[in-house]
Amino acid sequence: MASTNLTHSTQEQLKDEQLEAVGEECKNLILSLPKEYGFGNQYYYFFQGFWTTPSQIQSIISFQNDFQAKDSDVVIASMPKSGTTWLKALTFAIINRHHFSSLENHPLLKTNPHELIPFFEFHIYVDTVCQFPKVDLLNMIEPRLFGTHIPFTSLAKSIKESNCKIIYICRNPFDTFVSYWNFMNKIELNQSLEDDFERYCKGICHVGPFWDHMLGYLKESIARPNKILFLQYEDLKEDINFHVKRIAEFLGCPFTQEEESNGVIENIINLCSFETLKELDANKSGGLGWIIEKKYYFRKAEIGDWINYLSPSMVEKLSKIIEEKLSGSGISFKVCP
Repeated sequence: MASTNLTHSTQEQLKDEQLEAVGEECKNLILSLPKEYGFGNQYYYFFQGFWTTPSQIQSIISFQNDFQAKDSDVVIASMPKSGTTWLKALTFAIINRHHFSSLENHPLLKTNPHELIPFFEFHIYVDTVCQFPKVDLLNMIEPRLFGTHIPFTSLAKSIKESNCKIIYICRNPFDTFVSYWNFMNKIELNQSLEDDFERYCKGICHVGPFWDHMLGYLKESIARPNKILFLQYEDLKEDINFHVKRIAEFLGCPFTQEEESNGVIENIINLCSFETLKELDANKSGGLGWIIEKKYYFRKAEIGDWINYLSPSMVEKLSKIIEEKLSGSGISFKVCP
């Protein structure tokens, strides 16, 4: 396995290249923050209690300053590689089922879920360098659907104070790490699994630490269950029918008995399945943003694939961290695949 240990001069060059993409005022802020070298051969900065990159810091600040939530908005929140694409597809299909009753011309057959439900920080509040269609917030069809990896505490004030809905999904940290590592390795080759694992265990990954991210949304979901629905990827895999109905009820658009009898739920499940989405031409070619190909978002969608990557000592180390950080929270994950 190739190592990501670069020379000091090379790392400084990478840092300078990252900072070139941000404005002067933001750059001064970033330079005052703690930084660590991490995933994707880039620097991560500790901003508002989590780790992220310079371009993301600029986007998040713009989002926090400018976004005005509507009570009808729906936000899909998650750590990267936690089932976000699947949840976006399900949510879009559930909310819009009366507009696209025929599956033959459904938008999900022609468009990637991330294009139908854009991220605040990757797609909306970005500079013109990002090759993503400009999102017209004022003229979006309601309910407006958004995605984000931003921790709850750093969401725009209007989201936290409005009656908009948030659906959060988390996943076993073992599988999340392996999926994220594979994803980043497609973008930036020759990453060291061992080095990135050590950083992950320290919380140094995009919007990490993962435990703070999960606990932040969990706490709010307990305090305001009508506002935040907290889901676990493994639960959806185990009983997707139940959770599709649960999502619909949470969003205020429960399925009627007639819809259930006519197989509407099963049609949505099949339409949004990993197998269906992965084989669509819309998800096989083209890219999102700069260098992220759509096909990168569809790898295996399996539970327990981490066993093919992590050594017994790695499993022991991450298990201890999960126990230490999440003990007593009610969040639990099976270690055995």
